[in-house]
Formats: sequence, C-alpha cells, structure tokens
Amino acid sequence: MSSSPVARPDEVRRHNRTTLLRLLHVGGPSTRAALATELGLNRSTIKTLVDGLAQAGVVEEKVPRPGRGAGRPSLLVLPQPHAAVVLAVDLQVEHVAIALVGLGGQILGRNSWNLHSRTRTPDEVITHVIESARMLAGDLGVEPVAAGVSVPGVVRRADGLVHEAPNLRWTDVALGDRLTAVLRVPILVGNDAELGAVAEHLRGAARGSSDAVYVSADVGVGGGVIAEGSSLRGGAGYVGEIGHMVIRPGGRPCYCGSSGCWETEIGEAALCRALGLPEDTPRGAILVELRELGRDPAAALARLGEFSEWLTLGLVNVVNLLGPQLVVLGDLLTVLPESVVHSVGEEVRRRSLVSRAVGGTRIVSSALGADVKLLGAAEVAFEVVLDTV
Repeated sequence: MSSSPVARPDEVRRHNRTTLLRLLHVGGPSTRAALATELGLNRSTIKTLVDGLAQAGVVEEKVPRPGRGAGRPSLLVLPQPHAAVVLAVDLQVEHVAIALVGLGGQILGRNSWNLHSRTRTPDEVITHVIESARMLAGDLGVEPVAAGVSVPGVVRRADGLVHEAPNLRWTDVALGDRLTAVLRVPILVGNDAELGAVAEHLRGAARGSSDAVYVSADVGVGGGVIAEGSSLRGGAGYVGEIGHMVIRPGGRPCYCGSSGCWETEIGEAALCRALGLPEDTPRGAILVELRELGRDPAAALARLGEFSEWLTLGLVNVVNLLGPQLVVLGDLLTVLPESVVHSVGEEVRRRSLVSRAVGGTRIVSSALGADVKLLGAAEVAFEVVLDTV
C-alpha cells in the first residue's frame, strides 16, 4: 500500500512564503489578520512569514491613514516595489513600449518609440529594446531580474521563438534566446492578446472571473483565454488566433492564406471602412472619430451596424466554443461607443446557447487601457520571480 509523499517543513515554509507574497503582489496592502484568513494559516505562521519578508526588505509594515474607526488600527503589510523589478516590453506593429515594474505592479519608469518599415526588423527592434532598457535601468538605479515581452504574433512559450508575426513581417525569430543572451535574465515571450488576458484577469476587468476571454483588435485580431483561473496556452503555446476564424466564406482575402477571417471584418482596416475613412487613416484620427460618434448613440448604432454584426457573429462563436463568464474588449474595441458595446452584448446573450447556460456572458471594455499588455508582460515575468525573492 503506497502512501502520499509528505512535504518537508522547509518546502511548506517556502510554499507559504511564495503564496503570501503573490497575494500581496496582486492584491496590494493587507493586514496580518486578513492574510491569515485568506491563506488559511494561523497568526503565528503569518507573523513568522511577514517578519522574515520584512527583515529581507521585501515588505514593510505601516500604520494606515487615520480613519473614522475607533481603536488602534492594524498595521498594513506592503510589498516593496524595489525588492524585485522586472522589465516589461510591449512590441506592437507601429510602436514599442518598455517599462520597469516593481513588486506590487507599480510602474517605476517607462519609455516608448515609434516603428517604421526600416526600424521594424528584428535586429533593429532587439537592439533598441536592449539599449533603452539599460538606459532606463541606469536612470532608475535598478536592475531587472526577469523580463516579459508581448508580441503580436504566434509565439512558442518554451523558448520565446516568434514563429510568425505577419504584421511585423517576422518569421522564426529567436526573440527569447537573443534577449536572454544579452540581458542575462529569464525572458518570457508571449502573444500580446494572451498577455492582455493575464493582465485583465489579475488587475483589470476580469479580476474575480475564473473564465474569461480577452479580444484584442488592432491591425490584426487575437484572443487570450483564462480557463478555470489559468491562462490557456494550447500545444506549444499556440492558442488564441481567433482572428482567423472564417466567419464570411468568400470574403476578403487574409494574409494567412484564407478568406473571410474575422480580422478582415473587425480589424483596424475594417473599422476605417465602417467609419467611411481611408484604410490607412492614422490611429489618432480613428480614435477621435469614434469618440465623436459616441456622443450620439443612435447614430453610432446606425453607422456601425454592419461592423457590429460581424463583431457579434465572431463573439457568439467564441462564447459557444469557450464558455466564458466574461469577454473583455481591448485595443481599438475599447473606444467603440457604449451603445454599440451594449447592443453587441445583448445580441451575444440572445444568440449564444452557451451564454444563456452560464447565466449570460458579459461583454465589457478593458479597464487597463494602453498599459494592458505591458502589465501582462510584467506578470508573466513575475511568475518566475516571486518564489526566489
């Protein structure tokens, strides 16, 4: 008769320490009593853990700001941002942003630059990222201990190989290995929509939802999936290419080789067509047009009627396939007029059998704005950091 292995005391302590630190990193300041309740540990164990982290400079305890309550306030345990800093990189088709993010999710500093056809090559981008990261770290007087990189393409999570990023014109770029060789820290590379889903789940609109889908519509369209509280990555990390669901057979040709893909109907070019703008309209002008349109709900519904129908059709497919409690709209979709988002949500709930079965899938806009993929990149980097701090 076999018996289950018994964890050693040092393994238990390490597990408890990492779990407590993760709770503070994501949830923010907390009292010892609240930590004990959340983790199911006794107060003496919490005291030992907090005292050890405080002695190591990873957390500190402070008296909260005076409130209305009577009695002596409980001390708050706060993560110290500089105790662990990671590099986050958000690589987009026309823009790159980097940030140094401290424990607790605080952005300590950032930099960004635009990409043009001649500066979009892997060599140019990698060199600029490395140089900019070193300058930012030097200015802040910190050294990142890991890095996360968001890429708009198909990425192999095991080693950060960018199999294909069509809008960047990248194929089989060993991004993870190349950055690791120079920066000498663990590098985690992920698809941009996948990392957007991670950020929304931990810090944004999907917080508290165990099953959610993040839909990113930019030049292309992608999706990130949270299933039972964890990121769904699929075989070798290749998952979430929902923009290449064929929803309009015989429709517009797509770069992937198919026709009628979802992104040909709700991507940036499609949105421009719906607004009556040239397909090469600058992003800023598109945003201005959408915000102006949002002032008139009826006009927004009429003008974006066909666009909304294609958005709805794709979302019905996504909900029926994955059964999320929540769908978060990101990038350009966050600027859609509220009347359009509401109408699309109603239609998805009406047409989707699975949505009705789960009590009505909610459709909401991203709560994190332009920082969503930076924060997602930081979080995947922290995955390999928290148990070593």
